[in-house]
Amino acid sequence: SATNYECRKGIYSAINSDNLFEICHSLLRQFGKEDWCLYRGAHLLSFVDNHDVSRIATELNDKRNLPAAYAFVFAQPGIPVIYYGSEWGIEGDKKNGDPSLRPAIDKPEWNGLCDTIAAMAKAHRETKALCFGDFSMRLLENKHCIFERNCDGDRVMVAINLEDNEYHAHFDAQAGRARDLITGEWHDFGGGLVMEPHCAYFLHVED
Repeated sequence: SATNYECRKGIYSAINSDNLFEICHSLLRQFGKEDWCLYRGAHLLSFVDNHDVSRIATELNDKRNLPAAYAFVFAQPGIPVIYYGSEWGIEGDKKNGDPSLRPAIDKPEWNGLCDTIAAMAKAHRETKALCFGDFSMRLLENKHCIFERNCDGDRVMVAINLEDNEYHAHFDAQAGRARDLITGEWHDFGGGLVMEPHCAYFLHVED
């Protein structure tokens, strides 16, 4: 497999500029349903940092959007990769050299980001849609997006809100309700989807 550097940059750039069109258009160009899409059916390595680039916690202007960044890593087509230590939200700037990017970590400390990433990893591992599904958009705005992965009827809709406020998304889910694989909560689509600030959802259609 090859590393998906285009979408690595697109993730933090789109989040920092409140312009989710940037990353979503890249994903559509790479993995959309049209015959001309570049990598449809391929499994590139999806990531936001490694030993050669600044850590995502350093790249993001607002660390409340770390769950959104990792939602793209685990939900876009590809093989998700986490660089050691970033699951704890540690920082590291490339301009400070290897000691900044490759520290010895004496005492790992579990936090809420670890829980979120662990839940996303479990969701990816256990659903056909996130491992092998196609890619399509359900809703796309500057600070909000909902995209779908679908594999033989196994459906996961990924919803992201970058705003400081709650957002009520109205879109055609083509489903009555779904369970969030991150929190376990059920969401009814009858009146739209209420998205909490700086939050991401992996909505598995189960009925």
